[in-house]
Amino acid sequence: MLLSDVIFVLSRPSEAGNVGAVCRAMKNSGISRLRIVGPEFEGGEDVIRSRAVHAVDLWEKAEAFSSLAAALKDCALVIGTTRRRGRHRKQVTMSSAEIAVFLAKQPGPAALVFGNERTGLEDEEISLCNLASHIPVNEAFPSLNLSHALMIYAYEFFKTLTCPEAVKGQWVPLDQEALEALVREITDKLKDLGFYKKRGREEQEHFFRDLFSRSGLTEREGFYFSNVILKATRLAEKGKSEKMR
Repeated sequence: MLLSDVIFVLSRPSEAGNVGAVCRAMKNSGISRLRIVGPEFEGGEDVIRSRAVHAVDLWEKAEAFSSLAAALKDCALVIGTTRRRGRHRKQVTMSSAEIAVFLAKQPGPAALVFGNERTGLEDEEISLCNLASHIPVNEAFPSLNLSHALMIYAYEFFKTLTCPEAVKGQWVPLDQEALEALVREITDKLKDLGFYKKRGREEQEHFFRDLFSRSGLTEREGFYFSNVILKATRLAEKGKSEKMR
């Protein structure tokens, strides 16, 4: 499933500010499909536009429906967000992170349904969903703002359904292939210096490999370390040649 297959559905939202904040949270995570059931807001469209900031385009192309059933009719999978359990509700639930992993293996489109800010999803609404999902929070205060809850799901989907590029300065550790290449380069240079006149290279390779893995050596740090070894080798060779004159 791709991010473009994800549809966020707001059922009976009551606060315009939340709708605007939802648009902003969606755009932060690259999700653009928004459906709204029964759009009657406190605050009006000006509040939505003000809160959405540069994500007003999501509000402008959001689809409006008179019923939740109509909003879901073309979806292959429907997930209702709720913490409540009961006779007429889902007995099994997945966390926000688990549902993202689950969706990654499913065909789309899939809808994630959020209920009214005050009442959440009603029994009739949850019955239209195939699965239930929840956000693990402090039991002493489990209530989440609508836009905050949606942002958590949007982030989990973005993180799981895409491969975002590292930003400048972000910690990116060496992968195993690069780490092996660095270890070989170091031990090759040490061998050239006569470091392994007897056995010992294999043991040191294990040592460097485990040490670098535990330290989380980055690509830049690996390159720097390689240059240090290279310079040390050149200096040693230069000193050796000067002695031979």
